[in-house]
This record gives sequence, C-alpha cells and structure tokens, in this order.
Amino acid sequence: MDSHQIKQLVANFIEAIWNQQQYEKLDLYLHPAYVDHSLPSMLSPNGSGLINWIQATSQSFLHQTFIDDQVTEASKTILKITMQMTHVGTWRDIEPTGAEVSTTGYRFYRVADGKIIEHWAAIDGTTLENQLKQQINQGCKLPE
Repeated sequence: MDSHQIKQLVANFIEAIWNQQQYEKLDLYLHPAYVDHSLPSMLSPNGSGLINWIQATSQSFLHQTFIDDQVTEASKTILKITMQMTHVGTWRDIEPTGAEVSTTGYRFYRVADGKIIEHWAAIDGTTLENQLKQQINQGCKLPE
C-alpha cells in the first residue's frame, strides 16, 4: 500500500468503527494478528478487546473522533485527533453531566498486508476529567 492508501484505510477505520460503531466491518480493517497496545490490561489486545473498549467508552460518552492531522511514512501513520463527546454515563466516578466536552490525543498505527496490525494511543483524559469537574462546580453558589 502507498501512503495515500494507508491514510485512507485508517481514516475509514476511525469513521466506521469508532464513529459509526459498525463492528461487522472490523475484518475489513484489522489484520488477523492485530495487537492493540493501548487497551486496558483487563481487555484482550485484539479486535474483540477493541470492541469491548469502544462499547464501554460509549456507555460514558456519545463520541465522535475527528482527524486534525495525519502523517504517514512507509507502513506507519500517526494521527492528531480531537474527540467531541457528550457525557451520558459515569466516568472516573463522575456521574453523567450531559456536558459537551472535548479532548485531544494521538493514535499511531502500523499496517501490514493492507490492514492495521498494531495500534498505540495517547489520549488526554486529564483535560476531559477537568472539564467534567468544572461542569459540576458551575452550579449555583450560596454566600457563606
């Protein structure tokens, strides 16, 4: 695959799997030897673990991932992303606020045989947590 095809494969993967949750299409994107290095340790680092993670995330947030920038070289591509989310379920012991929040991060993919074989991610959860806590603290304050 050339760099344009790799960029398109990963962009289509983000849209179909993360944004649209079309899990039936997972085999179109993931190599049989796929390893996700970013999943929590209690999940298997494969496609099933990825689905479980997206489903768990979706219990806390309605989410949409946008690609802000992408650089591809050889079989590797890195994306700078923004995640726009609505807080609909408990996350890090924070009860649902209904708040519209966003965070940024990076996703790194390696492609082999025309499919994604490895993934790493760094998503800014601290900024997200701070936004939610700020929503909680914006309530009406009574003078002491």
